[in-house]
Amino acid sequence: VRAQGDIYQVVANVSQFEPPDIVVTISNCHVTIQAEKVAEDGTICDTFTHKCQLPEDMDPLSVSCALSEAGTLVITAQRL
Repeated sequence: VRAQGDIYQVVANVSQFEPPDIVVTISNCHVTIQAEKVAEDGTICDTFTHKCQLPEDMDPLSVSCALSEAGTLVITAQRL
């Protein structure tokens, strides 16, 4: 987790996955990023999991995430 002024950021490289393969959940200041790539035969051929904790002084209503064309997922939250 990076802090820049009043903003916290979590950055993850998920370039090997398509957007529908990526799931981001946030609960009680815990961020979980999970992704799975499923092969044509239905087997899981690649997975990614990243967990981290945001500081408790973040505003849970301000959390947002964006995926760049290069495959970088950026989750941001503002301080209260």
